[in-house]
Amino acid sequence: MLPFKRLNLLSGWLVFAIALVTYTLTVERTASFWDCGEFIASSFKLQIPHPPGAPLFLLLGRIFSMLSFGDLTRVAYWINMGSVLASAFTILFLFWTISMLAQKLLTSHYANQSEYTTADSWLIVGTSAIGALAYTFSDTFWFSAVEAEVYGMSSFFTAIVVWAAFKWERIDDQAAANRWLLLIAYLVGLSIGVHLLNLVILPALALSFYFHKTDKPTFWGGVLALSIGLLILGIINAAIPGLPTLAFAVERFFVNTLGMPFKSGTLFFSVVLLGGLAYGIWWSVRRQRVILNTSLLAVAFLLIGYASYMQVLVRANFNPPINENDPSDVNKFRAYQNREQYESRSLLYGPVFTSRPIDQKRGAPIWKKDKDKYVIADYYPEYIYAPGDEMLFPRVYSSHLNHPQLYRQMLGLAEGQKPTMGDNLRFLFTYQLSHMWWRYLMWNFAGRESDEEGAGYLLPWSSNEHVPDLLRINKARDNFYMLPFALALLGLVFQYTRRRNDVLVVGLLFLLTGLALQVFLNSPPSEPRERDYIYVGSFYFFAIWLGLGAMAIVMSLRSFVARFKSARFRSEFVLGACLLVPVMMCVKSWDNHNRDHRFHSVDFAKNMLNSCAYNGILFTEGDNDTFPLWYVQEVEGFRRDVRVCNLSLLGTEWYIQQMKRKTYESDAVPMSLEFEQFNKGMNDIIPFYEVEGVKNGIDLKQYISLVKTSNPAIQVPLTTGEMTNILPSSVLFLPIDKRAVDKAKFVPTALRPLLKDTMQWSIGKKDLFKPDLIMLDVIATNNWKRPIYFSSTLATEHYLNLKNYMQLEGYAYRLMPVAVPGASDGYVNSEVMYDTMMHKTVWREFDNPKVYYDETYKGPPVISARLAFFRLADQLIREGQTEKARTVLDYSLKVMPDKSLPYDQISSNYVQFLFAVNDPKKALTIADTMATRADQNLMYAKRNEGRFSNPNSDLYILQTIVEACKQANQTAAAAKYEAIFQKHLTVFG
Repeated sequence: MLPFKRLNLLSGWLVFAIALVTYTLTVERTASFWDCGEFIASSFKLQIPHPPGAPLFLLLGRIFSMLSFGDLTRVAYWINMGSVLASAFTILFLFWTISMLAQKLLTSHYANQSEYTTADSWLIVGTSAIGALAYTFSDTFWFSAVEAEVYGMSSFFTAIVVWAAFKWERIDDQAAANRWLLLIAYLVGLSIGVHLLNLVILPALALSFYFHKTDKPTFWGGVLALSIGLLILGIINAAIPGLPTLAFAVERFFVNTLGMPFKSGTLFFSVVLLGGLAYGIWWSVRRQRVILNTSLLAVAFLLIGYASYMQVLVRANFNPPINENDPSDVNKFRAYQNREQYESRSLLYGPVFTSRPIDQKRGAPIWKKDKDKYVIADYYPEYIYAPGDEMLFPRVYSSHLNHPQLYRQMLGLAEGQKPTMGDNLRFLFTYQLSHMWWRYLMWNFAGRESDEEGAGYLLPWSSNEHVPDLLRINKARDNFYMLPFALALLGLVFQYTRRRNDVLVVGLLFLLTGLALQVFLNSPPSEPRERDYIYVGSFYFFAIWLGLGAMAIVMSLRSFVARFKSARFRSEFVLGACLLVPVMMCVKSWDNHNRDHRFHSVDFAKNMLNSCAYNGILFTEGDNDTFPLWYVQEVEGFRRDVRVCNLSLLGTEWYIQQMKRKTYESDAVPMSLEFEQFNKGMNDIIPFYEVEGVKNGIDLKQYISLVKTSNPAIQVPLTTGEMTNILPSSVLFLPIDKRAVDKAKFVPTALRPLLKDTMQWSIGKKDLFKPDLIMLDVIATNNWKRPIYFSSTLATEHYLNLKNYMQLEGYAYRLMPVAVPGASDGYVNSEVMYDTMMHKTVWREFDNPKVYYDETYKGPPVISARLAFFRLADQLIREGQTEKARTVLDYSLKVMPDKSLPYDQISSNYVQFLFAVNDPKKALTIADTMATRADQNLMYAKRNEGRFSNPNSDLYILQTIVEACKQANQTAAAAKYEAIFQKHLTVFG
């Protein structure tokens, strides 16, 4: 038998190898959706992603990208492998952490590992392996482990810091122990360069320090230790943006007061800070102040780790194509660290969603560089609310988008009714804590209903009886029968009965990275996607208890079951049985975590770019519209002639400035507005005030010129006495330079007679936001020299009511000087679009049923593709090109078959088209498949057994199929589907 120390070491590395192989086999081969495309592009060229940045992650990603050896299509794979390796090391340190805690539960043997019996050794190792492997195959961690996101590496730092803290407990020599504290400080500093979530574990580590240093801990002593830990967390959290803020204050003093050059104050501050720290360390050594010396060294090591942010300042000064917030000086870096790009959320006291400001006052100043000093450009507004419109601990605070409507639905509030504190707390417990945290915990340790948005969790008695076919075959439908959850509860109780101090530390770590984090984040009633990855640290600590649960069973059976009096047999039998839990999790979860052969996030981006003519300007919105495009342009060098303009960022001055520069083969975006007109705080919102004299319309070019000069003709006073620009008319017109249009040769011959001297349209009686203003400026300034496109995935309001002036050419609408009457959703150029969809699109593995496509892929990527084919086939049929339409439909069904991507609402329209191209067999096959599924979904929704189907969508599918069959004189089929439709219409109609 190997000595325990060696067995423990080798077993940990064996578990590491299992995790590494698992994640390597299932890693995404290219850039995933969401932030991955941005992170990969930023890592490859050391660019600046969204704040507060992840410089250490990018530096390590850059190193991994070099393993592609010049093959640009493999860069994403190797950066993904960085997450794989970090995640495997997370499992290694989790194993060793559980091992140390398990050893402490064998109280008499904790101090001397050489006294462990063979049974004790295998018990500790088996317990650690069960907990570590269960976490290896847990839903949330596995998801983050196989893509280039920060959460895998962030989990690694959490794991190694906690492991180091428990390791420190075992060291009696104070000098050696203090070195471990310095290691912890350094690791915490490094973790800041990956993600700030790691900081929340510090209060629990302070409590662990107290328990270790105190022979007889007391309640109030624990409270004091916890308070000190929270204070340290607050200081570090404040220092991250606070140091740049303080540096900028010194910088302003040097420049504005002393007349020194720019950056002199920042340099002075840095020298004084580092010099003072160095002197303090030297003084503490001379005076033998051990605690002070250790503390100052910890601060020094923390700052060394934090120094990875120097990469942000250095690279921003080179103006890379991705340079979010442009943190090129200490003032902009301060804003970058403060995440000023994003809205703040009230935590302790603030307004609710029904509150409306009655006044505003000047808040903090917005500074900018002038010729030789810093000047105030504007002030952040601070809104004042009427008495009673604010409350303590506001949870129902967001008035953005459809959030007020969702609050009312969830809480049963009538229109105009104000929420009470009871409503506020009900939302906290039912949505924020239950839906947005408890549900995620159960996904990982009980089972997941599906990968649909808002899907619940499964219980042991959840069956597949009466479950719709699509839900039954959903790869993410995994029932763990609550076995992992039950083991974790056993481990919690077991640890509590034997080592209450340890259960307090682990429990606090669990709560701080879970419930407390949810309270701090204050989730609104809807999110762009499921947010379970945020709470991966909470699941990490729950997995510790899961492992200890196996130990609890072994120790319990020793006392109660005579057959298990043999310690070795008892350990082998129970641990073998418990090991089946992570094995089950692995087997069930493999198919919905295996991303091998999944490429369409990149192919979607290429299809979008290939929908644009050369040197086009493409307006997109949001992460999944934009980040994959950034990836293929920045990393693979694909279609760099197209300028991608993200409307989510086009309201920021730094991004507009970037759009005004040439990048790669793309010329600068044509704009007439200068920095002063779109600087932070300028023209953020232009209110609509209809003026009698111009209510019939205003020349767009003239209007932009008036905005540029802040002309009094379009200004009104605010309550503060300042003047603001307004939109004086909802009707805009733009003179058309016909010679420029004819020279560009992009208007089809058939539409040339519709070309007029002026474009005229109503933008709607609504306020203009800065992105809208910039888009209008681009349209007015461009003069048809460059093609302007709008992504087909944009929200309706972003098309500026110009759809009848837009030509669909694939995944994007092209702005045209020609309006087609009745074309409320744009018109299709069948010749251009046929070439795009049939010859310029990529569909790797989209027809492979073994590849896992979750809701992210089945959403906009599939909808955009099917909608494009639908519009093209419809236009070809209208033009009498039946054979071409049949080819388009057959190709669509070939590259996106039902077996890999189940038919959706858009697919129901194919039935009508297939009848029209004389293919009734295929039409009826699709109709029968979709009608059967709609019937199952509606029956399931009627029983209210889960969140899977959308009744309105299923009713639309049935109605569309019925109408198609009636038009094709398919009497029997129409009657059959009509009966199904009417049956459900009475319930959901």
